[in-house]
Amino acid sequence: QVQLVDSGGGLVQPGGSLRLSCAASGTSFSSYTVTWFRQGPEKQRELVAQIFPSGSTFYATAVQGRFTISRDNAKNTAYLQMNSLKPEDTAIYLCNARDMWGQGTQVTVSS
Repeated sequence: QVQLVDSGGGLVQPGGSLRLSCAASGTSFSSYTVTWFRQGPEKQRELVAQIFPSGSTFYATAVQGRFTISRDNAKNTAYLQMNSLKPEDTAIYLCNARDMWGQGTQVTVSS
């Protein structure tokens, strides 16, 4: 059974924006650190952003200042707002919380 569902990916022009969602089906979401990873073509998986139970956040240098991670514990959902997108951001984005993984959502940045 799917425990996390990530969504919101799509095709966007360079400089555009997308908002990804990561919805958890279980309880106690507020106690979980949520992490967004991405996997590009022929590239190793990288950590993109994290949000901790305290609300503190961490970002990879490559996305600092462009991406914002947030969470709404009442909705059991975390978000990744992606602005000023670059072709290098093209990847499958996956969210993780504890032992739960999303199925992946494709982000393509291309003119």
